[in-house]
Amino acid sequence: MATPKPEEISHPPMDQLQGLEYCIDSNPSWVESIVLGFQHYILALGTAVMIPSFLVPLMGGTDDDKVRVVQTLLFVEGVNTLLQTLFGTRLPTVIGGSYAFMVPIISIIHDSSLTTIEDPHLRFLNTMKAVQGAMIVASSIQIILGFSQLWGICSRFFSPLGMVPVIALAGFGLFDRGFPVVGHCVEIGIPMLILFVAFSQYLKNFHTRELPILERFALLISTTVIWAYAHLLTASGAYKHRPDLTQHNCRTDRANLISSAPWIKIPYPLEWGAPTFDAGHAFGMMAAVLVSLIESTGAYKAASRLASATPPPAHVLSRGIGWQGIGILLNGLFGTLTGSSVSVENVGLLGSTRVGSRRVIQISAGFMIFFSMLGKFGALFASIPFPIFAAVYCVLFGLVASVGLSFLQFTNMNSMRNLFITGVALFLGFSVPEYFREYSSKALHGPTHTRAGWFDDFLNTIFFSSPTVALIVAVFLDNTLDYKDSAKDRGMPWWAKFRTFNGDGRNEEFYTLPFNLNRFFPPR
Repeated sequence: MATPKPEEISHPPMDQLQGLEYCIDSNPSWVESIVLGFQHYILALGTAVMIPSFLVPLMGGTDDDKVRVVQTLLFVEGVNTLLQTLFGTRLPTVIGGSYAFMVPIISIIHDSSLTTIEDPHLRFLNTMKAVQGAMIVASSIQIILGFSQLWGICSRFFSPLGMVPVIALAGFGLFDRGFPVVGHCVEIGIPMLILFVAFSQYLKNFHTRELPILERFALLISTTVIWAYAHLLTASGAYKHRPDLTQHNCRTDRANLISSAPWIKIPYPLEWGAPTFDAGHAFGMMAAVLVSLIESTGAYKAASRLASATPPPAHVLSRGIGWQGIGILLNGLFGTLTGSSVSVENVGLLGSTRVGSRRVIQISAGFMIFFSMLGKFGALFASIPFPIFAAVYCVLFGLVASVGLSFLQFTNMNSMRNLFITGVALFLGFSVPEYFREYSSKALHGPTHTRAGWFDDFLNTIFFSSPTVALIVAVFLDNTLDYKDSAKDRGMPWWAKFRTFNGDGRNEEFYTLPFNLNRFFPPR
């Protein structure tokens, strides 16, 4: 048997991901784009409903309050997505609600000055205004780091090796939103997981009029089928004598969104009243803004690959972070009860559909704004049971994580140094946040528990985030451990041309601002 040639046993590194049907600046037909945009909107509903559904009751809010928060969050998500795709990184990314803000928000909810308010509605309003004030102040962190280009300067310390754990854990780090939630209602969660995988992968070659309809619209088709199945189970009384937790996760009529939603409601700034400001609350919220910045950095890198674009240069990445800071400011002004970051699940959907078109994401932003104002219609789609979303997350989060691992192709993985950095950063990225979660569930507070609540919130928020821990470990080790003689092993020769806007001619095609705005904001 002949000895195989090197090219037969290995694959050359590739700047852009192959096999995508549409890249960042190529577009499907208008009809296909609209349906794909609606699909991204449906996927974004999961987080937009889950976060308020958890937080609003803790604040003393009613179902009416929950619906108003969901509508406001969707409206601001649509606005922020448009701003990011037009003036930020210009990558096809949905800017959605972020779980990174949960720790400081829950801390504000349990503040003694608020918990002593006896009237539940007054407590809800005062808590909302406290969260708004903290978010408005904290948004300045991303605005300053972004528009001053400081984050772009920081990103020059990143390498392909250092980014692998960050991007991978942007997906893997969300494992608790996947199958553990599917397990809350396996009779609809597991069929949804099987159906989505079957349509998007095994039946992807099924074409109608030369369109791979099952692959392209797998999320919409499988969600419709399983949602109808869940409604059938609900209507037939299958959950009538089941525990409350099972009914809450499985029934299609327990969210109380449709009955509570107004027909038409246009969100507007300060509708909850004037925000209140507290230095301790704001300082804790700043940690969440930093976590959001790091998680979004990893998600932007993944989105660029799934949109068949080059990695965003430092200038473009920093510009996107600045606009994301503007988005968090809008979150605070409108009162969405959470801040903004890149929606990881929507990044994964780019790969699942093989459509990385910017136009599709902008259309999805239009759906978010439109249905947030038409309350009843938006609430209908928002009543999809959470296990259906969680089943899709199992696939999409994993897909984003694998994109992070794909950056290893630009590094030397026969180097013990690289193996050490990758392994330690990935392991600690999993292990440290898991320790903080487990400790908090038992002690009802984080491992950092001092008299200075703002200090506790800051550290607990940082170490609850897998990508943040991974970035701290990976970037520190990568820039201190034999770094002078390992540039090639780290992948720096490939990475160097993407560090500046003019380093690669394709950057202009992907990242130039619209309306000839580059005349006023020249890239660096």
